[in-house]
Amino acid sequence: ISPVKPFAIRGAIWYQGEGNLGDGMAYFDKMKALIQGWRSVWQVGDFPFYLAQLASFRYDAPANLLPKFWEAQTASLSIPNTGMAVITDISNLADIHPANKQDVGKRLALWALAKTYGKDMEYFGPLYKSMAIEGGKIRIAFDHAGSGLASRDGQPLTWFEIAGEDKKFVKADAVIDGNTVVVSSQSVAAPVAVRFAWSQEAEPNLMNKEGLPANSFRTVLWD
Repeated sequence: ISPVKPFAIRGAIWYQGEGNLGDGMAYFDKMKALIQGWRSVWQVGDFPFYLAQLASFRYDAPANLLPKFWEAQTASLSIPNTGMAVITDISNLADIHPANKQDVGKRLALWALAKTYGKDMEYFGPLYKSMAIEGGKIRIAFDHAGSGLASRDGQPLTWFEIAGEDKKFVKADAVIDGNTVVVSSQSVAAPVAVRFAWSQEAEPNLMNKEGLPANSFRTVLWD
């Protein structure tokens, strides 16, 4: 970046490439180093750094490798003045470079409008907050539920899985209840964990009513 150092900077947008797919949580350390390095070069404070999530795609790799990478990207939000656009709903499983970049740009713009320019608006989709076991069900609460949760296509919620102490995840029924989602399965009588969009092929339909898709998550760090 030395050639562009003399130019003024207001913020950065980062469209992540697939070359880092295998980094796992080490990606968080790389992003922290990158962001801090750029901020050190320009010496104008913690300028905004907004990144795009990797898109869903059928990689020739274990199906959970991409969700673990998404997990590391989400961890990057703990770095001051950062944001992320979730794009699992506008991916193309057969094209590593999905064509819809307009909505990617719009979602990054929402972060800038809200966090950089102070507009009062929702700028992110449902983000896992907490879980509560209620008998044979698990209730998931979210930050950024906006004006309410919804299904993007009006169909039952997809890509929710649930597991008991045996750590065997099965497809789950998931129902919106206010700003929470209640997850269950008849085959798991005593659930202890939920995961969502935990596959490289996940194109889930949970969103907030502002049209922003939910971020993938797992409630327990099992491998």
